[in-house]
Amino acid sequence: MWLDYISTISNEYSFTPPATETEINEIKEALNVEVPVKLLELYSETNGVFDVFNCPLIWTTSQIVKENMFFRNSHVFKDLYMPFDHLLFISDNGCGDLFGYKIVNGTIKAEDIYVWNHEDDSRTWVAPSLEVFIKGWITGEITT
Repeated sequence: MWLDYISTISNEYSFTPPATETEINEIKEALNVEVPVKLLELYSETNGVFDVFNCPLIWTTSQIVKENMFFRNSHVFKDLYMPFDHLLFISDNGCGDLFGYKIVNGTIKAEDIYVWNHEDDSRTWVAPSLEVFIKGWITGEITT
């Protein structure tokens, strides 16, 4: 479903083999959050989505863990920004801003996607779902 969906928007994206259960569980264990259903479905088809320059549209499971842990645990960031443990980042714009889901009381309750702006520490809603985010980012309807 996801590979077909993305390919109907643009044929300039590539896919990797599906994520393993172990790789998905690393997100749950390291970040203490359940992976949203649609993101789980995407990872059952591909462990990341990449453009022609090999830049990720959707991060791999390992990059999700790495990037989220970095932002949550950086002592420098704790003095500059609001906490990051209420967001599950899944992508970036290549210029420092990150996209992710909102975590409330340890749970992702909605499919909405937000962008964190690294310059002003704002967190802004950008899409009502992963599908809309992917399409909007590919087509340029979503910009940061």
